[in-house]
Amino acid sequence: MGPLEGLKVLDLTRVLAGPYCTMILGDLGANIIKVEMPVTGDDSRHFGPYQNGESAYFMSLNRNKRSMTLNLKNEHGKTLLKELVKKVDIIIENFRPGTMEKLGLGYETLKTLNPELIYAASSGFGHSGPYSKKPAYDGVVQAMGGIMSITGAKGGEPMRVGPSIGDIAAGLFTAIGVLAALNHKNLTGIGQKVDVAMLDCQVAMLENAIARYVVTKDIPKPAGNRHTSIVPFEPFDTLDSKIVVAAGNDGIWKRFCGVADLNDIVDDDRFKTNPKRNENYDTLRPLVAKQMLKKTTDEWGKILDDAGVPNGPINSVDKVIENEQVLARDMIVEVDHPVAGPLKMPGIAIKLSETPGAIETCAPLLGEHNKELLKEFFDYSEAEVDKMIEEGIL
Repeated sequence: MGPLEGLKVLDLTRVLAGPYCTMILGDLGANIIKVEMPVTGDDSRHFGPYQNGESAYFMSLNRNKRSMTLNLKNEHGKTLLKELVKKVDIIIENFRPGTMEKLGLGYETLKTLNPELIYAASSGFGHSGPYSKKPAYDGVVQAMGGIMSITGAKGGEPMRVGPSIGDIAAGLFTAIGVLAALNHKNLTGIGQKVDVAMLDCQVAMLENAIARYVVTKDIPKPAGNRHTSIVPFEPFDTLDSKIVVAAGNDGIWKRFCGVADLNDIVDDDRFKTNPKRNENYDTLRPLVAKQMLKKTTDEWGKILDDAGVPNGPINSVDKVIENEQVLARDMIVEVDHPVAGPLKMPGIAIKLSETPGAIETCAPLLGEHNKELLKEFFDYSEAEVDKMIEEGIL
């Protein structure tokens, strides 16, 4: 049994932020009922690449869920959703704010049907503020939230971060918000609305960029791969590739100097402390870089590991999925799909000692569980379900 066993989640989300959140909840044992539009389903079902006609993008985000189609523009469809709301613990949606209200399915309506309901909404700009109704995608909030302005080569153009962290961060924060609201409900019996904005999440992740600006009034700009507060903390060329060295404190710096043949500068007043190393970065970096060119990345890795100096190669994706540590932690798993066949995808990052998560099922086919779910929740017969399909309700 997963730690969220018994929780029923009505999942109205699509594409990435919402499905990422519900995937986390499903991996931890929640019963995820994915509600999709008839015929087309989740937009991401139509995103490549494809394996035997099935979207790998969709499959990687929608494991441990059951799919039910439901036309929310149909009055009968709305009625069915309202009846489902009475029977679940959580509803999660990532429509543009106002969409659910136009359908007559907003939080204020649904909480009258189920006062204990946790209603989570993930959107671009949140359910309040002047930008609330503005549409957004990952690239938009990365740009507006400041992340792009500090990412990229030094002196270069702002750069979008590779993974869709605008969506992924919102999915993570929404999952946290849902679990916080769940604890409150367990204590008080009262549900609530969880409102998560992608833009808010980007601002929350700006980390020391805001702190640096507030204190110094210098506007942070792209700094390449160097850390703006810790030195050395960046990649260096080696004899055959690159390696990241992270001397996070003065003790590590001393150990690094000891194994990198830099003992002549370890106690140099210009480099003795981290603030001084930052101040004299342009002088220090060439001295370190010269030493790092003397050995291969593997050779440096062994030397630095033995010295307790944090380091690592810059792995391409093909190397990541074969990495012994990644595999030892079950972070690459193979899930079998009835149409697509076996597909490798990231595993579960949260490791629990007593109630570990599990990937029990592959991503569902569109509407695969219509009959199963309507039988389970309403005791509808197969003939009744078939009739609803014919009438465009499902």
